[in-house]
Amino acid sequence: MSEGRESKRRHGRAPKEPGSGVAVSPLSSGLYLVATPIGNADDVTLRALEVLRQADVLAAEDTRRLRQLLAIHAIDLRSRPLISYHDRNGPARRPQILDWLAEGRSVAYASDAGTPLVADPGYRLVEAAQEAGHAVIALPGASAVLTALSVAGLPTDRFMFAGFLPAKKGARQNALAALKHVPATLVFYESPRRTFDTLIDMASVLGTERRGALARELTKLHEEVRRGSLSELADEAREDPPRGEVVLLVGPPDAVAEAQTAVEQLDEALAEALQTSSVKMATQMVATALGLPRRQVYARALALSKAEDDDH
Repeated sequence: MSEGRESKRRHGRAPKEPGSGVAVSPLSSGLYLVATPIGNADDVTLRALEVLRQADVLAAEDTRRLRQLLAIHAIDLRSRPLISYHDRNGPARRPQILDWLAEGRSVAYASDAGTPLVADPGYRLVEAAQEAGHAVIALPGASAVLTALSVAGLPTDRFMFAGFLPAKKGARQNALAALKHVPATLVFYESPRRTFDTLIDMASVLGTERRGALARELTKLHEEVRRGSLSELADEAREDPPRGEVVLLVGPPDAVAEAQTAVEQLDEALAEALQTSSVKMATQMVATALGLPRRQVYARALALSKAEDDDH
């Protein structure tokens, strides 16, 4: 067998009978991570359909969703095993899947919707399969993160997927505060029933005028993308609560505004410290509190002290 043909088999593309379009060789053993449509069933890739037709075993986060996809694309389950694999039953299911891989079988794992392991179960399964020496092959395809980024109208040169925020308000605000200064577009998944509360917290913690977008029901019949400031998006969510699958995006912080805020914080801290301490002591306290270089803080402290003396 040629190297090119072996490479195709290894990555889930079996050779075909000339002129027939029918695959005649089975998939090589391994765990195949199959991306599935996030809405429109036609968004599945040809390679994904081929693997779903040929795999010895099918595993899915939601077996009902996978059965529906197979039916739409006329793929016969035959007598192949179809099992569920999700966060709750993962520890119990992994040994069986690893046994199948050890027997030389091919196992296709499909997420509920989108690309496996992106805010979905599967990490432990991939880790276990790799540690056991089995091949793990990713089949790229639909992803709500990338689809939302494409239509949000926000910078895409740098982005951070932050998954789901905590459900409780205090924990959610703390999580947002930790992300406030990340110089990238932030992407979150959110439940429609918590979207308004999350947008309120985003506006409060990240800034009311920070740009954002709300994308819902992507690739589906009622797809919608709302754009505006975080305060505007919150107001709109109050008046017209979103329904369906929601992706929230927040643009990167304004570099000029961030720098101005940092200067204001430094000046406020020094002004307070200089009321009761010398320039040297105030510098030490503020530099430690804000995590800034002492030379920078000392220079600013001298300038403020001199300005204060000149006023008097």
